[in-house]
Amino acid sequence: MAGHSKFKNIMHRKGAQDKKRSAQFSKLSREITVAAKMGMPDPDMNPRLRAAVNAAKAQSMPKDNIQRAIDKASKGDAENYEEVRYEGYGPGGVALIVEALTDNRNRTATNVRTAFAKNGGNLGASGAVSHGFERLGLIEYPASVGDEEKVLEAAIEAGADDVESDMGDGDENPGSHAIWCAPEALHEVAGELEKVLGEAEGVKLAWRPNIKVDADEGVASTLLKLVDTLDDDDDVQTVWGNYEISDEVMEKLG
Repeated sequence: MAGHSKFKNIMHRKGAQDKKRSAQFSKLSREITVAAKMGMPDPDMNPRLRAAVNAAKAQSMPKDNIQRAIDKASKGDAENYEEVRYEGYGPGGVALIVEALTDNRNRTATNVRTAFAKNGGNLGASGAVSHGFERLGLIEYPASVGDEEKVLEAAIEAGADDVESDMGDGDENPGSHAIWCAPEALHEVAGELEKVLGEAEGVKLAWRPNIKVDADEGVASTLLKLVDTLDDDDDVQTVWGNYEISDEVMEKLG
């Protein structure tokens, strides 16, 4: 297992989602409904639903909203959402993978293509960038659950492959632990970790880049606009990238 490289949130800098809580809730609801529709409506019997419910709780989503999203699936009046993946290049040749849940492929494709085109990027064909990423299971915890040693030990015991810890430096960056494992072992590893560290903030399948690109101030400025635009789309669930932005650049960008 690799050691403690400082964990940068490769999906996007923390805080971007905090701006738009209601939009975030609608995305979480959509994932809960889809998960409940695809399996049992009981989180204990449905690992994907359990992960979606845990993610919603981590964002302080009210219990009523969570139950409503589950009920929507079991009543059969939910829209038919399908999972779609888009791949492309942002400014500076940064590779991006966009995961969406949509009930209208044409609308989502148009919105994603427009976001890339207006922000220095271009949408590629399926498979254009995913060869530069690994499909892995990702379990996320706040730094407050324990130090690097405790989390590393728990991860090894649980059968994880890698841990990246950032112990944070105050309120602006409270820190986090990212625990990586084989995709097929995700729910088993998450279950073992829960016994030691409690409920995770996030349990999901993720795209981890094999090589990361350092984005300078010029690239980062446009890149973050692109990621924000994609994030603002109701259909887009997650944006993954192979970029890293230094703390110095983030401070300059404010």
